[in-house]
Amino acid sequence: MDIEEEIKQKKFLNEYIKLDVNLMFTASYLGNIKTEMLRPYQISWQQFNILRILKGQYPQPASIKSLTERMVDRTSNTSRLVDKLFSKGLVDRCVNPSDRRKADVFITSKGLEILDKCSVEIETNLTAKISSLTEEEARSVNLLLNKLRD
Repeated sequence: MDIEEEIKQKKFLNEYIKLDVNLMFTASYLGNIKTEMLRPYQISWQQFNILRILKGQYPQPASIKSLTERMVDRTSNTSRLVDKLFSKGLVDRCVNPSDRRKADVFITSKGLEILDKCSVEIETNLTAKISSLTEEEARSVNLLLNKLRD
């Protein structure tokens, strides 16, 4: 469905404004799908992102700063997200031996287990949603989005 129909907008000032609205709308649309998929696991999309980053570094720890730098949504309060994951037993943290002001964050075995389960669901269901694009179209969109951020 066209963005104009989705948000009941007759026309846009120009194609750039339309693109901006379309990108925000589509990001929100996909985010809502991910939120619903993660609900049974009682984690948010941002918490899922932190677990994926930690799994990528496993068994090495990550600092709060490095997690923030690597997150998709960099406006998130990383410390608060890590605290929530810690209270669920999905991550562990300890004082960094070389800098006592820093905390090292590790994914736990429970965190790895939850991540593996919800990753399969997200990859399967989200890919099904996005597969209305061909692989070549997806590659083109990725290249265009990269160009937009340059």
